[in-house]
Amino acid sequence: GCSKLSSITIPNSVTSIGVSVFNGCSSLSSITIPNSVTSIGSYAFSECRSLSSITIPNSVTSIGDRAFLECRSLSSIVIPNSVTEIGGHTFYECSSLSSITIPNSVTSIGNYAFSYCNSLSSIVIPNSVTSIGDGVFGGCSKLSSITIPNSVTSIGDRAFSWCSSLSSITIPNSVTSIGEGAFYKCSKLSSITIPNSVTSIGEEAFLYCNSLQEIICKATTPPETNITLGYNKKLIVPKGTKHLY
Repeated sequence: GCSKLSSITIPNSVTSIGVSVFNGCSSLSSITIPNSVTSIGSYAFSECRSLSSITIPNSVTSIGDRAFLECRSLSSIVIPNSVTEIGGHTFYECSSLSSITIPNSVTSIGNYAFSYCNSLSSIVIPNSVTSIGDGVFGGCSKLSSITIPNSVTSIGDRAFSWCSSLSSITIPNSVTSIGEGAFYKCSKLSSITIPNSVTSIGEEAFLYCNSLQEIICKATTPPETNITLGYNKKLIVPKGTKHLY
């Protein structure tokens, strides 16, 4: 394999980096991608565990699924505003990733894209994104601050599960559905407001949120849900709608 390859320069005649090209190049610490490259394939740099930094040129329009999976030394990355989609599991278990910039060209973030990025403490989702996929930030144990724009209409299953540092979050009134286990085991989350736009809440959405004291639901028509609040949790609903809940 390529386990001893430590650096490489890709010539500017290359237009795409194919599937699994550098997969498992565990000594690769430095790479230069020329601005002739328009796509980075699935698994292209997965398990490049020595790769500490990479510059994605603004010629790149697509980043494939699992492209940087388990790049555990990667500490920061800037996604150029030419990219419209971040694939599933793209940065999964990039455990040193503490800084990431998502441009407002991105419209979709794939399932589990940032799962188990344990060094990521804050992130801003641009207002071009319309949905947060399943497990996108699941297991991001240091994530304490996140901004969800009012362009987002759905929050996927387990999207913020195990975000044990997340103490507050604002769900914009554009969101219509909150997936199963969306905030599962967010143990520091003390309060949450569900906007009037929400029509469905998945099972176990707030299960084991042990600090959660109150849920403020602004929906005049109760959302479809099977969740039970458990002990010591207060549900606050709009005046005159208590009988509906």
